[in-house]
Amino acid sequence: MEQPQVSKEEQIGHHKGSIATLFKEREELVKVIQKVEVLIQAHVQALKELGVDLEAELKKAAEAYKKAQEAQAAKKPGENIAHRLG
Repeated sequence: MEQPQVSKEEQIGHHKGSIATLFKEREELVKVIQKVEVLIQAHVQALKELGVDLEAELKKAAEAYKKAQEAQAAKKPGENIAHRLG
């Protein structure tokens, strides 16, 4: 089955409209990220005021992540998927 021919002008209009929409979507995403960053900073400040050592917490989290990554890498390929399906 043949695809209907679309004029060059229609193709250009489609792509321009898509770009305009995607730019607006990106602007909204940036706004959400900025709001999340403000909330993160507020929680970080509150934890500091409560005496939590954030550097020690980050080191613990990094070590746990590294161990999890090493454990995942040690598994046979497909083992994780088989476990999920089983």
